[in-house]
Amino acid sequence: MRPISFSTDLIQEFLDQHLVTSIEQLKNALGTSATSTVLRKLRDLGYLSSYSHRGSFYTLSSIPKFDEQGIWHHNRASFSKHGNLINTCQALVESSPCGHTVIELNQILKVETKSPLRHLEKRGEIMRSKHDGLYVYYSGNSKHQNFQQKARLDSGDGKQAQSNIDSQVQTDELKAAIILFYSLLNEKQRRIFAGLESLKHGYGGDQFIAQLLGIDPHTVARGRRELLEGDIDSDKIRQKGAGRIPIEKKRPKS
Repeated sequence: MRPISFSTDLIQEFLDQHLVTSIEQLKNALGTSATSTVLRKLRDLGYLSSYSHRGSFYTLSSIPKFDEQGIWHHNRASFSKHGNLINTCQALVESSPCGHTVIELNQILKVETKSPLRHLEKRGEIMRSKHDGLYVYYSGNSKHQNFQQKARLDSGDGKQAQSNIDSQVQTDELKAAIILFYSLLNEKQRRIFAGLESLKHGYGGDQFIAQLLGIDPHTVARGRRELLEGDIDSDKIRQKGAGRIPIEKKRPKS
């Protein structure tokens, strides 16, 4: 029996709608059981596999809107312009002004990074050094490594970089209050509020607030940019048609 054939247009349309998929989901949608055929079609279109979930999620190269660190989260899946998890950890350590701890990278990437970091260290691609009781991973380039170590020492608190993201959200009660207040706002107010909270938390704030509020990091980044640029029209914050519908007063019958 001749196998079912399909064009790459069907995969393009499916991913334009769903953004991220697994091979099984794609095979079911296309009505085929041929994994190799689906992968070949994905290669023709140009695809990326997730660094999370052992690379079991797929998207097209044209779809992700990467953040400033080259990371894109969509629902459960996470993608990186740097490739797999090992390459991504190395790229983030190299580009960081003061290196990274495991906890910092876990918060940024939303996956466990201890194993890939140790793998990179054993290969000599990066190095680690203990600072204020925590292992910090630095560039494998000795010159850049020295700059990173000095920057961390100059921060005045070696643990500050680890806790900077959640330093102002230390209790479950405060987190609950932020989430409750956020739920009372309209769409634009939510974006602006999320951007404000991100600014308060500093480095990594977009990812932290997005995870706390269950929204896309790009929405947080947009709100942050609008605040910094003063791009806020107070007359347009309330959406058209919002508020209670006016009730026509009835005149008493004579």
